[in-house]
Amino acid sequence: MTGRKAVVLLSGGIDSSTTLAVARSEGHELYALSFDYGQRHKRELDSARMVASALGSQRHLVIRFDLREIGGSALTSDMEVPKDREELTVKHIPVTYVPARNTIFLSFALAWAEVLEAENIFIGANAIGYSGYPDCRPEYLAAFETAANLATKVSVEGGIRFRIKAPLISMKKSEIIRKGIELGLDYSLTWSCYDPQEIQKVGPSSRGEGERLRKGIYVPCGRCDSCLFRAKGFQEASLKDPFVALW
Repeated sequence: MTGRKAVVLLSGGIDSSTTLAVARSEGHELYALSFDYGQRHKRELDSARMVASALGSQRHLVIRFDLREIGGSALTSDMEVPKDREELTVKHIPVTYVPARNTIFLSFALAWAEVLEAENIFIGANAIGYSGYPDCRPEYLAAFETAANLATKVSVEGGIRFRIKAPLISMKKSEIIRKGIELGLDYSLTWSCYDPQEIQKVGPSSRGEGERLRKGIYVPCGRCDSCLFRAKGFQEASLKDPFVALW
């Protein structure tokens, strides 16, 4: 059973959701792991829940802690999220980088994997044409795998050798999207925006005929790097983004 179980980091975005679909296609028993860490795009957790349910995760665990206490990122502070960047090629690590985020996330995933005796930890890291985060590089993931097998009881005693699997690491966004569609992933469930915008939507009221209520919902800004990468990916895949049609 250890070879079948997989802990999968799931933000609710295109990459992590596709990674969950890949893990399922390989026959793994899915244990999805998400984080409520004080991110300004907390809306992504709604998508993570929907994707985990749709793909049949055995369990979806959401761990809560507050990285806003540390800050240092546009995603965990009042720093502005960059918008409308014409050149998305990475020259400098952007301010949307969250200090040590993948190290923190993978450490939680490793702890859960040790308890579950799950050999495989999946992460949707991507190093091609994306934001250039240092903790998405293959050499970093290889180093973390080495550390994981030096630092855990089950690996030191010879019971399990952990593997950090990043199946999308060398894929373009358009290739990732095509892969997800091939695996039956519904991208209308996913979320990509770093800076969600709250709007008011008028809908029918449950209190009686003719009454209306106003309910706050969030829509993507359409202008941050993550929104632009998503739009570019669907365009290059010659596909319409099903999420856009919802709003």
